[in-house]
Amino acid sequence: MNADHRVLGRELELFTTSPIVGAGLPLWLPDGAIMRAELEALAAQEAARSGCHRVYTPVLAKRALFEQSGHWDKFAEDMFPELRVGGESFVLRPANCPHHTQVYAARGRSYRDLPFRLSEQGSMFRAELSGVLAGLSRVRQITLDDAHVFCAPEQVGDEIALTLAAIERCYATLDICVAHYRLSLRGPAGCYLGGDEQWKHAEDQLRGALHALGLPFVEAEGEAAFYGPKIDVQVADAQGRQETLSTVQVDFNQPERFGLEYTGKDGARHRPVMIHRGLLGSMERMIAVLIERYQGRMPPWLAPVQVSVLPVDVRRQHAAASALCDRLLADGVRARVVGAGTLGGRIRSVRAHRDPYVAVIGDDERRHRVVTVLVPAAERRVRVGTERFVAAVVDSIRRRARQPMWGDVR
Repeated sequence: MNADHRVLGRELELFTTSPIVGAGLPLWLPDGAIMRAELEALAAQEAARSGCHRVYTPVLAKRALFEQSGHWDKFAEDMFPELRVGGESFVLRPANCPHHTQVYAARGRSYRDLPFRLSEQGSMFRAELSGVLAGLSRVRQITLDDAHVFCAPEQVGDEIALTLAAIERCYATLDICVAHYRLSLRGPAGCYLGGDEQWKHAEDQLRGALHALGLPFVEAEGEAAFYGPKIDVQVADAQGRQETLSTVQVDFNQPERFGLEYTGKDGARHRPVMIHRGLLGSMERMIAVLIERYQGRMPPWLAPVQVSVLPVDVRRQHAAASALCDRLLADGVRARVVGAGTLGGRIRSVRAHRDPYVAVIGDDERRHRVVTVLVPAAERRVRVGTERFVAAVVDSIRRRARQPMWGDVR
């Protein structure tokens, strides 16, 4: 079976590309959009759990914003051309963080406001060359599970630990194993913002958090962001190649460049530290990894169709199948009745679609208010009461169970 997410994505109709839209700009088809929405909901839930406030910011801004942040000097060649409007110059953003500095700066801040945490499912843009584009793994529009924390220097360690704990919860839910944690540092060459003392302090904060949590890590010179060091969470894909999915970065430079301040307990003005954090990282890259990780057979909570209901005889059992489907839909389950074609052909079709639960209803099931449940991932076939079936499916989805929960039913 081909593990390439580009092949599986086309086969399962999750996403497509169009020459007239452009390379590196995937179109999310309905089933893929469901998966993405579920991941965004997980990211939003974890962001809220850690105290983030959701915001929305525009995907473009004046060029001056990115000149001040330092992105223009660093990324101008990788950004899309300027847009001239009314004598002013605008650009599509290469990063979301400069916008979030302006949310922080919307009013005066006190030490009582800190940590001040913002989250956004924000899109950013990179003018990647066509030769490096690859399915969902390398695209020109990137949607990040993005958050930025503005905190006092003494709060940095706790915020890093909070972020790493949230990343571990997300990975446990998705059944993703961390290959290793990478402490990405400045290299001898490269264009970096800030002074040596700032960088040493930031690197020590990240290193200390990793040691305090007992997480093994490797240090990598030259892999830091241009504004600060970071922890990269490295994950192996289905081919054994390592990808960076999640990050936590310490940044002293953006607050300084934008003159961000807060009033301390001593009544004096102080500079906050900015922490960049991404729990799931890029939605595109994460979904590419998950498609290959699960070979398209997603856990029930992520599956585009969670239950397919098959009447053995469409004329005799259609009403019972529709009633079960309606019941599941009412409980928030993505269900459908599949009635066209032979029963064998329909079973093959839903298996090919990777539906986690298949509920078959014949005359006997209708009379006794039971369903015959096929669980393709476990190669199981069980017979269970309708009420118990609905309750168990709903429970497995709400808990974001990693596997269909009917393998142990007798």
